[in-house]
Amino acid sequence: MMKKIKYIFLLFCLYPFLMQTDGQNKAYGLDIEKNKVISTDRQDGRYISTRGVVHALMKRNVPAYAFHSDFSQREFNYWKEGLRGKMKDLMRHPNLRDLPTPKRVSCEKREGYRIEKWESYPLPECVVPFLMLIPDQVNAGNPVPGVLCIPGSGRTKESLAGEPELETKYARPRFQEENEMALKYVKIGLVAVVVDNPCIGECSDLEKYTVAPSYYFDESARCLLELGWSYLGYSSYVDMHVLSWMKEQPFIRKERLIVSGHSLGTEPLMVLGALDPTIYGFVYSDFLCRTLERIIVMTEPKENGYRPFPNSIEHLIPEFLCNFDFPDIVSSLAPRPIIFTEGGLDRDLEMVRQAYRIAGHPENIEIHFYPKYADPDSRKTKGNLPEGVNREAYFDLTNVDAPNHCFKENLIIPWVKKILSEDK
Repeated sequence: MMKKIKYIFLLFCLYPFLMQTDGQNKAYGLDIEKNKVISTDRQDGRYISTRGVVHALMKRNVPAYAFHSDFSQREFNYWKEGLRGKMKDLMRHPNLRDLPTPKRVSCEKREGYRIEKWESYPLPECVVPFLMLIPDQVNAGNPVPGVLCIPGSGRTKESLAGEPELETKYARPRFQEENEMALKYVKIGLVAVVVDNPCIGECSDLEKYTVAPSYYFDESARCLLELGWSYLGYSSYVDMHVLSWMKEQPFIRKERLIVSGHSLGTEPLMVLGALDPTIYGFVYSDFLCRTLERIIVMTEPKENGYRPFPNSIEHLIPEFLCNFDFPDIVSSLAPRPIIFTEGGLDRDLEMVRQAYRIAGHPENIEIHFYPKYADPDSRKTKGNLPEGVNREAYFDLTNVDAPNHCFKENLIIPWVKKILSEDK
C-alpha cells in the first residue's frame, strides 16, 4: 500500500513536467503551420516577442566584410586583408613567446609508414596530443608535402589515422573507413598530422570514464565565452600551433601544406586559411552554407513551442556574423587551391567561383555535390531560402544528403595528387 501511495505521489509531482512533453503540447493548441514564420500583427512592424525582435535584428544585419562580386582585383586584395585583420581580432589568439617545443612520446612502425604520437604545449595550462603519420623513405633529404587533418565532431585523431580508439567504449560512427583521411593521405606519400578537436577523444573530460559519447562541448564552450574567447578561437589557436610546428620540420615541404577539414573541422580550416596566407590548399569536406541565413529560415517550431537554433554553443563566436559568413571567408582563400566535396547552394558556390575569377585562377576551385544532387535539375533552390523551415527541409533545400556525409576519398585523393603535381 505504501508503495502505491508513493507511486501516486511521484506522478502528482511529475505531472507538470509530463504535460510539457512534445506529445502533450498538442493539448495547448499550438498551430505549428501558422507559426512557422516569425511575424508581427502590429501596424508599426514592431515585435513584442523578444524572439521576434532578435529575428528582425538578424535580418537587418549586413556583415561588414561581405564579399562583392564586382570587386576589382585590387579591391579584392584590400578586402582580404581587412577580413584577415578582423578574423585575427575575433579569434583572440594569445601572443605567447618561449613556449616549450613539442615532444615525441611514442613511435610505432606500420606497413609503409610509421606513426608517431606528439604533445604540444600552446598554453601554460595546456597539453595538446597529436599524431603524425610519416611515409617510409621520407626524411630531411627527401621532404614531401604535409597535410593537417581536422576531424568532424565525434571523430577522434585515432579514428582518422585508422588506429584503435584509446577508450574501447567509444563507439565509432558510421563511415569509419571512409573517414580515415590521415591514413589515406600517408598512403599517397604525404606526411599526415592529425589532431583532436577540443573536448573530443583524448581531450574530453569525464566522458573517458562514463558510457557517454566521446565528446561534450557545452560546458567548456560556455566557459570560453565567459572568458571572452570562443570554442573556435581556442581550437584554431591550438591547431595553428601544430601547423606552425609542421613548417619547421625538415622532412615537410612548408610551401606545400594542405589543411583538410571534415564537418566541424571545416571551421578551424577557414580560420587558419584566413589568418595564414602561406597555406597551400584546402580540402573542404562538408557543404557550404550561410550561417546567418540558416538562423533566419529555420524557424518552424517543435510541438513543445520551441523554435530550433541551428548552431550549438561550440559554433558561437561573438560578433562573427556582424563581420562575415562562411562563403565570405572561403572566398578570401582565393586563389589558393580548394575542393568542396558536398556542394551547398549554387548561389553561394558561384560567389566563391567569382572570387577565384577575380583572383585570376578560376581553375583552382573544384566543386562536387552529393550524388543525390549532382544533376542541377535536382537542386531545388537557386536563390534565397524561404523562412519557416525545419532542419530536414533546410538540408533538402541546400542540397544536403545528410546520411551520406563523409570524407569522399574518390574525389579528394585524385584532386590532391593533381594540385601537388602541378608546378604553380
